[in-house]
Formats: sequence, structure tokens, C-alpha cells
Amino acid sequence: MSELARLKKKALTNPAVKREYEALEDEFAVIEMLLAMRAAAGLTQSELAVRLGTQKSNISRLENGRSNPSWATLQKYAAACGFHLQLDATPLARS
Repeated sequence: MSELARLKKKALTNPAVKREYEALEDEFAVIEMLLAMRAAAGLTQSELAVRLGTQKSNISRLENGRSNPSWATLQKYAAACGFHLQLDATPLARS
């Protein structure tokens, strides 16, 4: 187990940290999806930036969760990697 994995495991034993982490779960999933699409396309951040007509730093911010992209931006990113995005809505669990 990596040092980061051990740190994450330890941090998630704290209920407050776990709650916050789970609140960001969808955001983390989007970031993982972006990285997986780019990897599947075999593109570097620089190559993807050229395809999108933007700068590498913008791709980096997007992939690090330091931006709030529009749906159009996410669709363009996906298309540049050879993918199509769809939105899937699921009902919330009621307690």
C-alpha cells in the first residue's frame, strides 16, 4: 500500500473527514473519468490542449479539480478524446 493510500485510509477513519470526502465523490469521479478518457486517447495534456484550442495549464486545472467547467467544456474535452458524454440521473435515496 502506498503512503498516500495509508494516509487516505487513516484520514477516512475520522467521521467528519469521511463525510466531506463522500460529499466530493461525484467530483472525484468526473476527474477520474477525464483522466481515463485522455489516457485511452493516448494524449498528453499539451496535445489535448492543442485539440481544444486552449493552454496546457487549463487542462491541468480541469484535471486537478481546480476549475468549474461548463457542460459544453466537458463535452468538448470528451469529443477531443474520442468520447461522447451522457448525463445519467438517478433518484436520491430517501431516509
